[in-house]
Amino acid sequence: MPTNVPAGGSADQPASGAPRLSEEEWKQRLTPERYHVLRQKGTEPAFSGALLDVHDEGLFRCAGCGAELFRSDDKFDSGSGWPSFTRAAEEGRIITATDTSHGMERTEIMCAACGGHLGHVFPDGPAPTGQRYCVNSLSLEFRPAQG
Repeated sequence: MPTNVPAGGSADQPASGAPRLSEEEWKQRLTPERYHVLRQKGTEPAFSGALLDVHDEGLFRCAGCGAELFRSDDKFDSGSGWPSFTRAAEEGRIITATDTSHGMERTEIMCAACGGHLGHVFPDGPAPTGQRYCVNSLSLEFRPAQG
């Protein structure tokens, strides 16, 4: 299961060293679509994300702050319509919170560095973790491996 709020951080207050930007600064830094997902906990439509079919070797970083969140080795096709991963790149990169919106209870995942909304994690993924980190493409940037 993902790390539940690392030391020095919470769902409302990310870990130390994170960008401390005002909402106006976030609006200037991000496109309106990315702002909606990362800062307002929006969701892009299923099967619309630019990173859904990216299968190259590399790292998926937070589109808000650049933190390394997921590795291509852990990406899989869940059929859900959003990029899916079995685990975070490293322990403590993702924080979680209970999300009771839309009449259901889910586990929200956020970037531990800046608190940006990524998506949700579900306990129905493949081995070895059994987890499915279901992530909005708009909350990520892909950096191909150097080679």
